[in-house]
Amino acid sequence: MKVTLPDGSEKQFDAPVTAYDVAESIGPRLAKAAIGAKVNGEIVDLDRRLAEDCTLSVITARDDDADALYLIRHSTAHVMAEALERLWPNTKLVYGPPVGNGFYYDIELDTPISVDDFEKIEAEMAKIIKEDRRFTRYELAADDGMAKLKEEGSVYKLDNAERALAADPDARLSWYATGEPNKDWEDLCRGPHVPSTGRIGAFKLMSVAASHWKGDVSAQALQRVYGTAFTSKQSLDDYLERLEQARQRDHRVIGQKLGLFVIDEQVGQGLILWKPNGAMVRNLLEDFLKAKLFDEGYQIVYTPHIGKVDLYKTSGHYPYYADSQFPTVKMSEHVAGGEDEYLLKPMNCPHHCKIYASDPHSYRDLPVRLAEFGTVYRFEQSGELTGMTRVRGFTQDDAHLYCTPDQVKAEFRATVELVQFVFNTFGFEDVSIALSLREPGSDKYVGDPANWDRAERELREVLEEMGIDFEECPGEAAFYGPKVDFLVRDVIGRSWQLGTVQLDYNLPERFELEYVGADNATHRPVMIHRAPFGSMERFMAILIEHYAGAFPLWLAPEQVRVLPISDKFTDYAQSVFDACKAAGLRVTMDTSSERVNAKIRTAQEMKTPYMLIVGGRDAEAGTVSVRAREADRGELGAMPLDDFVAKAAHEVETHGKEPVNVESHV
Repeated sequence: MKVTLPDGSEKQFDAPVTAYDVAESIGPRLAKAAIGAKVNGEIVDLDRRLAEDCTLSVITARDDDADALYLIRHSTAHVMAEALERLWPNTKLVYGPPVGNGFYYDIELDTPISVDDFEKIEAEMAKIIKEDRRFTRYELAADDGMAKLKEEGSVYKLDNAERALAADPDARLSWYATGEPNKDWEDLCRGPHVPSTGRIGAFKLMSVAASHWKGDVSAQALQRVYGTAFTSKQSLDDYLERLEQARQRDHRVIGQKLGLFVIDEQVGQGLILWKPNGAMVRNLLEDFLKAKLFDEGYQIVYTPHIGKVDLYKTSGHYPYYADSQFPTVKMSEHVAGGEDEYLLKPMNCPHHCKIYASDPHSYRDLPVRLAEFGTVYRFEQSGELTGMTRVRGFTQDDAHLYCTPDQVKAEFRATVELVQFVFNTFGFEDVSIALSLREPGSDKYVGDPANWDRAERELREVLEEMGIDFEECPGEAAFYGPKVDFLVRDVIGRSWQLGTVQLDYNLPERFELEYVGADNATHRPVMIHRAPFGSMERFMAILIEHYAGAFPLWLAPEQVRVLPISDKFTDYAQSVFDACKAAGLRVTMDTSSERVNAKIRTAQEMKTPYMLIVGGRDAEAGTVSVRAREADRGELGAMPLDDFVAKAAHEVETHGKEPVNVESHV
């Protein structure tokens, strides 16, 4: 038997071996560190028996390894379930998978569990981990397994087993015992798990929530206990610190406090009302991008929010978005005497195709670059809606480029550079690239396979020529073409999918788009979809959390607040206000009767970048005492009013690269 390792080397074995045996053959230290293995792409237990040629990689306890965390968290879910049954013997277990950043277990229990119970649950879990009992897998034939479950009487475990056997009638049912089968605690489970409970690192219970059997609100009510686990206490502490930072940066809380947006139940879930401060930031974002687009030869267009269903059937979006689009609306056409069906648009691209088709085009006209901040609609499930990050109506900074095949690579490269320019401006430095390709053999994708091959090759070549590292993701392409997605990691380590660029040979074919070539014959253009921001709503949410509401000066809804020390200096404060306003700065003045320290505190709470404190000396000298919002800058001292205005305007112009400072004023 031949086992191929990640470095391409091979191990030969004369008889079946376990994954642990392979690790030990590589080295005793690796075997000791191993907690699992990946065989032919599947995560398995260390004692998985191998009898055929395979590829294998050993999994060790590293927090940067998603497979290691999967094993640890799945195993911790079992430990938590055992602890719950020790503390509440009438607990009925449902299921407990690893998810996202942790794990959960659904249980049926008459006694409500609260966060006040977490300490004693965690203490019981710690005992189980200290016992270092082995995770032991055993299997039973279907009939024997079902008989065992019926004897135990768990309706939930019986249902889990029945569904598994329905998917594969020849399957054997598997259990994992933490210790000795039929003696120690055990659970019906497919696995895999770490070798023993002692190999679990640091863990913490996070929350408890209501749930229902199979997600059906009319079914049995359950309790869902969430937890997380890492390989070390330091990693857990770091994660909890990031969570606390995320809580403090929550865009929903900051957005309300700073008057940026509101979601009103009477308007509808997932529908954003942009308040004046938020609308100002959005307008600045749009103007920033439009200025760049005009420089690069884009043309701005506008399209309606609805269209006939036939439009989206032609494009192919209608069947592909069937699960997430709003219901269609039938409207009688009194003039024609018939009835048409309309749809809130799920995408802008069909409309742009119709704009392109409305005029004849020569190869000399191409590329045609049409851009729109166009609002689209998706009927997301209410449980998936989250502030501005997941909504039902959102505005895309959409553009569609129509070019000749020879222009594809240059145009695609320019769109990638545009996304990079946007990210650099906003300080997003940790960006990873995913090249999303079609899955061979799948019927999800439309169009000529030859065009798909060409499109995927061209995207790959451009990224390689630009020296960009990227990960290929088969099966993640759009139904009409491959794409490049940009994943941004923010200041506290969270990853967000923002910009996207997609290459499309298929929509021009479906809409029969044409241009006249140099040979006087008609040809199909190639289409590029691109959106650097992605969604204005989601981008805004990410900016709020990235900056913790403290927008850079050029984006801040309020840039300067003038704070007179007392009413005696209101006239001079007004002249300071007027000078800032005349320079185009967004300025306010606090003429309240509060003491100046209270005024400063209020301005800082509203994340105002600069406070200009004015008193008698300032009025006499024509200066302002400048205080910056940031704690590490604080008091910048007195400077001439004209100097501050010029420096603030320059900071806006340079997008914060050269902030106001006191040392260089004249």
